[in-house]
This record gives sequence, structure tokens and C-alpha cells, in this order.
Amino acid sequence: MLRSLIQKSPSSIFHLNFNLRSLRSRVMNTQSFSSTVSPPSKAIVYETHGQPDAVTKLVHIPGTEVKENDVCVKMLAAPINPSDVNRIQGIYPVRPEPPAVGGYEGVGEVYSVGSAVTSFSPGDWVIPSPPSFGTWQTYIVKNQNVWHKVNKGVPMEYAATITVNPLTALLMLEDCVTLNSGDAIVQNGATSMVGQCVIQLAKSRGIHNINIIRDRPGVNEVKERLKDLGADEVFTENELEVKNVKSLLGGIPEPALGFNCVGGNSASLVLKFLRHGGTMVTYGGMSKKPVTVSTSSFIFKDISLRGFWLQKWLGTDKAEESRRMIDRLLGLVQDGKLKYKMELTPFHDFNTALDKSLGKLGSQPKQVIKF
Repeated sequence: MLRSLIQKSPSSIFHLNFNLRSLRSRVMNTQSFSSTVSPPSKAIVYETHGQPDAVTKLVHIPGTEVKENDVCVKMLAAPINPSDVNRIQGIYPVRPEPPAVGGYEGVGEVYSVGSAVTSFSPGDWVIPSPPSFGTWQTYIVKNQNVWHKVNKGVPMEYAATITVNPLTALLMLEDCVTLNSGDAIVQNGATSMVGQCVIQLAKSRGIHNINIIRDRPGVNEVKERLKDLGADEVFTENELEVKNVKSLLGGIPEPALGFNCVGGNSASLVLKFLRHGGTMVTYGGMSKKPVTVSTSSFIFKDISLRGFWLQKWLGTDKAEESRRMIDRLLGLVQDGKLKYKMELTPFHDFNTALDKSLGKLGSQPKQVIKF
């Protein structure tokens, strides 16, 4: 057919080329208006479960289609939490199936939005709320319902870490037992991010807090740092190997509530402080040792034991409530009333940050990847 057109007249060639260009232009315009594509992304991926330093690697991911209800976010920062490590190891109860991108919380800046999105604009700071798998990558595309806008005046590392540990601390203080000003709580793992938040949140409500830490080099400096945050008392585990720990309380009342994230002997020390009818909440098990409770604690002290798992709480249709609490916590950060120790590490030094998180380089602050 093309040969016959050429033989008929030179103008036929012009019309054919024009029609082809017009058709091609219409197709391209239709594609550009129907969807956009995110920039290519760099991500920390694991293809099988195992030790994170052995199974994770940096990969390049092609751009993803941004559909009408999607938001494309350029990630700014994301922490390495113990639960992130456990997911990669394959031992966390809820985890994505590999191959998967690591990370569960973080903060990013809106890069582009789908045609039906009106609640977000490029430049907004957002966090996945509830948290969402796959935050260790430079660009993420997810439905707009996943994202929660946060104030850009908050330090980036706090916005990146507010959803898991500070929210856990606030919920345990407010949802487990009714506490009033003048009451007391006791906790182990006081140097953890949750522990630091518990100290400050309790202090802000007039609740006394007793803190247990492991014996370590520089323990006096650690004690002073926790007292600067608002700790009433800080004891090492060895200091509590006495017959009557309550004689150490002075004018502080016996605690109504205890928090345990260690297990083993450290959990037993929390129980020794609790008053009659007190409650111990377990939210972690860093020592990997079981919680052992004496018979007399149950019979003569009527102690209650319960657990707390943030992911389960978030899975009970608590999205709006959790976002209000996150805004409260970020407000405290902005007011200088909530702080905790972190270290920002560039994305290209991810392996170093991971080694620090795994304890290979000794005791280190919370590692936050800066993209």
C-alpha cells in the first residue's frame, strides 16, 4: 500500500507522515495525562531471611506508576529499629515476604501526586501512618490514605522516628493503667528510646519514675543523662540485689505500673518494686530470657501481667487516634519537652549504620538513615 501511495503523488508521502506524527502525538499525550511515573529508586532489599548484614543489598528499582489516588514521596530519613532487624531475620510475627525492601517508619517529602489527590501537595512532609513496610528506599509510591502530613518545623530525625517508640511509650502510660499525678511507675531498659520517652512523658504528668539499667562502663554518666531527662531514680541491676528494694524509694510511692522490655532477672526486679495490685506490661525481650514470676507475687501481691504490641493496637482501626497522638508527640518535640539520642547516617553508609544497630561497634545511639 505504501508503494502505491508513493507512485500516486509526492504529496501522499507528506500526508502519510503527518498522520503518523499526529497519531504518535495523540498517544503520547494520552499517556502523559493518564499517569506519571516516579523517578528510579535506590533501595535496601533482602531476597531471603537471614542476618541483615549478610542478606541485605543496595539495588536500583525502576520508576513506579503514580495512579490517580497515589502519592509519590521522596524519602528524607528512616530509622533502623530492632523490629526491622527481626523482620529481616524472619522471626518477627508480622513481616513482608521476601524479596522485600527493609524499613517500617520514616519521613519523606511529597514529590508528586495523582490526579485525584487534593490533600497533599509537592513539598509537604509526610509519614506512613500507620507505619508501612519498605521505607529504606529513596522514592515510595503508595495510596494517599497511607500518608499523614506533619509539620515541617519538626527536626527531620524526630519525624522519622515518632511513630514506633514514642507512640509505644505514650500508649503504655495512658492505656494500660489509670495513673494520676503523684503516682509512680518503674521500668527496665531505661536507656532505650521507649525508656527515654517514658521518663519525659511521666515527668510531664507529675508521675514519679524509677529506672533500671544494666551495669556498664560510664554508668554514672548514663544516670546523670537520664536524670536530666526527668528520671527520679536510676538503679543498676546489681544495686537492686538487696532484700528490700522498696527501702530505696525514699518518699516515692510504690509503683502501680511497670514496663519490661528485657526479661529475665531484669523483669523480676521490676516486679519487686510493684505495689499490691500492680501491673507489669511486657513490650520487649532484649535478653531473650523468659519472665519468671514467683507464686507469692500472684497470691500475696495480686500482681497482673500483660503485654503490649503496637502493631496489634494499630490494626484495630486506630489510624485516626494514632495520628492525633503522633501530632501531640511532635508538638512536645517542637516545644523541647521530648528528646532522645539519635545519630544520622548518610544512606551511602548504610552498612555502617546497620553494624551499629546490630551492636558490632559497641553501644550506639539509634541509627537514622538520611537519604
